[in-house]
Parts: sequence; structure tokens; C-alpha cells
Amino acid sequence: MACWAARPIVDGLERQYADRLLVLRLNIQEHPGRELSRKYGSFATPTFIFFDAGGVEQLRQVGSLDLQRIEALLEP
Repeated sequence: MACWAARPIVDGLERQYADRLLVLRLNIQEHPGRELSRKYGSFATPTFIFFDAGGVEQLRQVGSLDLQRIEALLEP
């Protein structure tokens, strides 16, 4: 899935879970995206990394999104 194809899905998640989800979109060709891609070992695009409130990685998906897995993380 190209990153532009994932945009409507990410936009929808951002709207639906606005009270518990912060979406950061980074370009890994530019700073700070380049620096963070090295830090988190993310070199393929698109890569989606989900962290909990404490900053612990909960889910990583490369290339496409599994909406059911993401929603399971976000539901109380």
C-alpha cells in the first residue's frame, strides 16, 4: 500500500480516536524524520509505529495497516 493510499485510513483513525491518539507524520528524507527512522530502525515507507502513553512500542506495521489490530489497541 502506498503511503498516499493509507492516508484516508490514518485520517479516519485520527478523527475517530482524537481523544486517545496522536498522529505524527514524518518524512524520513528530512530532519527529524531521518533521525527518528534511524532511532526506531524504520527504513521502509510507509511504516506505522504505535506507542502507548508511556512511549512503549505496541505495534509496528510496514506497508499496510491492519485496521482491526489497530482498533483493538485503541479500544478501552
